[in-house]
Amino acid sequence: MTRIALDPFVTDLDGESAALRAAGPLAEVELPGGVHVYAVTRHAEARALLTDSRVVKDINVWNAWQRGEIPMDWPLIGLANPGRSMLTVDGADHRRLRTLVAQALTVKRVERLRAGIEALTNASLEKLAALPAGQPVDLKAEFAYPLPMNVISELMGVDAADHPRLKELFEKFFSTQTPPEEVPQMMADLGALFTKIVDSKRANPGDDLTSALIAASENGDHLTDEEIVNTLQLIIAAGHETTISLIVNAVEALQTHPEQREKVLNGEIGWDGVIEETLRWNTPTSHVLIRFATEDIEVGDRILPKGEGLIVSFGALGRDEEQYGPTAGEFDATRTPNRHIAFGHGPHVCPGAALSRLEAGIALPALYERFPELELAVPATELRNKPIVTQNDLHELPVELGCPFGHTS
Repeated sequence: MTRIALDPFVTDLDGESAALRAAGPLAEVELPGGVHVYAVTRHAEARALLTDSRVVKDINVWNAWQRGEIPMDWPLIGLANPGRSMLTVDGADHRRLRTLVAQALTVKRVERLRAGIEALTNASLEKLAALPAGQPVDLKAEFAYPLPMNVISELMGVDAADHPRLKELFEKFFSTQTPPEEVPQMMADLGALFTKIVDSKRANPGDDLTSALIAASENGDHLTDEEIVNTLQLIIAAGHETTISLIVNAVEALQTHPEQREKVLNGEIGWDGVIEETLRWNTPTSHVLIRFATEDIEVGDRILPKGEGLIVSFGALGRDEEQYGPTAGEFDATRTPNRHIAFGHGPHVCPGAALSRLEAGIALPALYERFPELELAVPATELRNKPIVTQNDLHELPVELGCPFGHTS
C-alpha cells in the first residue's frame, strides 16, 4: 500500500482527497512531522468504524506512542493528546462527560439562542455597512470569525477580553507550521488561560456552561478540574472553528456557482440545502485526529492493524461516489437525500452540530439580504488555505460587498 503524505501547507485539498479515495477505503498516510497513521476515506467504512467499539481514543493503545516515537513538541500533539475530556475517553467516562455538554446543547436549548445570534449577526452587518465603500473586505475576519466566537464564548462564559489571546493561541494550536520549540509553551499557555477562566467561574458562577460543569462536579458527577478545563477548551475550539469554516465555505460555494446563488436568493433553493451541501462538498473539518485499533479490523479489503492510529478523512469521504453517485464532486444545493456525516456519526457525533447549523442558518441569509451584490474580490483560484491539516480553513475571504440592500447610489 502506497503511503500518502498529507501536505502541511494544504495547497490542494481537493487533489489530496481524491488521491486518498483512489487509495481505497483505508489509506496509509503520513502526517506532518513524519507520523504514520491510517485514514478511512469512504463514507460507509467511516460510519462503521465510528461505531466500532474496537476503535478507541485512548492514546496508550497507540503502538507509536508506546514506543516513544511521538515527541511532545510534535505540532499536532495537542490534537492527538489534548488531555482528559470527552474527546479522549470512551465508554462510561465518555457518556458521563458528553451528557453534561449535550444537555446544554439540545436542539430545544440551542433554539433559545436564536434571538441573541440574530442580534450579534445584525451588529456585525452594521459594522460591515459602515466600512468605506469600494474597498475589499476580509469577510472571514470581519464577519465569519466574530459571530461564532462571540456565541460560543457567551455560552461558555468566556470574557470577550480573552478573544485576542485565544485567537493567537488557537492559530498556533491547529497550525502545522508552529515551530516545535514553541509547542510546549503554547500548550501550557492554553491550559493556563482556561484554568484562569474556570477559576473565575468557580469564584463567580453565572448562567453559562462552564459554571454548570463546575456545579455538576460539586454535586456528585465527579468531574475533575482537568476534565472541566479540557472540556472548556474543546468546546471553545470546536465551537468556533467549524462554524467559521462553514460560513466561509458556503459563501465561496455560492459565489462560484452563480446559478445556484440566484435560485437561493430568489427562494427557489432553501438555505438548509446550501448549508448541508457545503458541509458535504467543502466540509469544515478535513481530517479528525485520532483513534486507535485495539485489534486487527477489516476495512473493506484492507486491515487496520492492532495498535495503529486512525484518522477520519472527512474531506475525502464527503465526495465518495459510492455514497453520493457520479455527481459527488459537484456542488448541488438541491441534493437529496444528503446523508453526509460531516459532524461525525454514532456516539461521538458533535454535540454542537445544532448550534453550528443555527448560526450559519441565521448568518448566511442575513448577509445576502443585506449585501445581495456581494462578489469575490479575487478569483476563486487565488484563495489559499491555512496550513492546518485538520480544518478546511482559508487564510481570508476578500469580497466586495456592493451597495447594502441592493440599492445603487
